[in-house]
Amino acid sequence: MTPEALQNLLSLALGFAVAGLFTSGYQLATSRLPSFGMLSTGPSPQAFAAVPLLMVAAPFLIMRNTLLGRRQEGRRFEFVFLATLLAGFWSLMSGMVLAQVYSLLLA
Repeated sequence: MTPEALQNLLSLALGFAVAGLFTSGYQLATSRLPSFGMLSTGPSPQAFAAVPLLMVAAPFLIMRNTLLGRRQEGRRFEFVFLATLLAGFWSLMSGMVLAQVYSLLLA
């Protein structure tokens, strides 16, 4: 495995892990599950504060909603596949950003 492939794999895992951590932390603090509906309250301080949380937690939320939709509504395989690709790409990008921020903080 090349060093670039290993770095991408670790970034993907880091993105999903941090997304789950943020989701669990929010649920622990508020006793509610985070959702994209937090943004539909209109312009308010709560909606503004939810943006950073949702930016980091989005891969976890996308996968949770997709798998629940597959189980409960019987969504097609193609939809689940595309949602998984979207969540994976988002996780990869957020993992790379987190790794870059971490390396900048150490320098």
